[in-house]
Amino acid sequence: MNLPASSPAPLPPPPFSPAPLPLAPLPPAPCTPEKADDFLSTPTPEVVAAVAALPDGPVVVLGAGGKMGLHLSLMLRKAAIAAGQAGRRVIAVSRFSTLRDRDSFARAGIDTIACDLSVPANVDALPDAPTVFFLAGVKFGTAASPLLLERMNVTVPRLAATRYRHSRIVAFSTGCVYPFAPVGTRGCDESVTPAPVGDYARSCLLREQAFAAMSRDAGTPVVLIRLNYAVEFRYGVLVDIATKVRDGLPVDVTTGHVNVIWQTDALAHIIRAASLATSPAVPLNITGAGVHRVRDIAAAFGELFKIPPLITGNEAPTAWLNDASHSHRLFGAPPTSPATMRQWIASWLASNGHTWDKPTGFEKRDGKF
Repeated sequence: MNLPASSPAPLPPPPFSPAPLPLAPLPPAPCTPEKADDFLSTPTPEVVAAVAALPDGPVVVLGAGGKMGLHLSLMLRKAAIAAGQAGRRVIAVSRFSTLRDRDSFARAGIDTIACDLSVPANVDALPDAPTVFFLAGVKFGTAASPLLLERMNVTVPRLAATRYRHSRIVAFSTGCVYPFAPVGTRGCDESVTPAPVGDYARSCLLREQAFAAMSRDAGTPVVLIRLNYAVEFRYGVLVDIATKVRDGLPVDVTTGHVNVIWQTDALAHIIRAASLATSPAVPLNITGAGVHRVRDIAAAFGELFKIPPLITGNEAPTAWLNDASHSHRLFGAPPTSPATMRQWIASWLASNGHTWDKPTGFEKRDGKF
């Protein structure tokens, strides 16, 4: 039906996806929505010691405006203060055009630089820093935009590696650079040769290779963080599954097994991993303990919400699975259990907590995002 010419234009959708009213009595979430970022960025004593041991000078976080950048920057800043290094600058660099604005950083005493990292002159103008965390990259929507994938996941890392060839670099990557692993195993450890599936995963391997090449040629100490899958209240595999159970939508179990790690625990291990950076570059898997069955995760959320989950599909014999035994030996097992993560996320959703409304696409097996 045609609207009258005088009808107002439809309002744009809200930036977040609110949950419905509470579905079942659940314990409260461990923090209020206003305190979530503070809760997710609390450093451990080991993180404080790791930051205290970093070389004197600022810490630069490239690509800080995404899902993990604010919490990483906050944790670094809090750890520096706790270590008696309140004067150490943490500098967040991003376009600040997606999830986070600059005020979120400035309120915590974190310096910000608005920068398109795909422009060489912009990268060249960035301040010197002895320690750099690299988080920049794209994933979603890249199946239809190969040029964007090339620019952000290949060109930007090359520019950053060149600019900070005299720094220590902690470069975020993904467990998707590995091949699928049989579900009856612990997954791929760092000795497995990468064999990425799909253009996104291949671009992530090229990102790693940009840093590895600079590490080899210039002696830049680099550690490559192969992460999967970090979750928090508003984003991640567990949020995807919980939301579908809550809303009565089918949960596809074709990709039927996953790794998960609470984002705070992941960041704590990643910050401590800065001490491992070396030349040639070294990969390090970061994830939680064990392999978890999607069907069982859905059933657990169903019990919490008092809603029987709808299951579709049959489990494939392989999945993207990472064995993080090496990082657990170095830093200890991540302390937040999968059961605790599920409880927190269910309580968050049941109490009308918002999400980022950005499904991970973990179910995809063709590597197209």
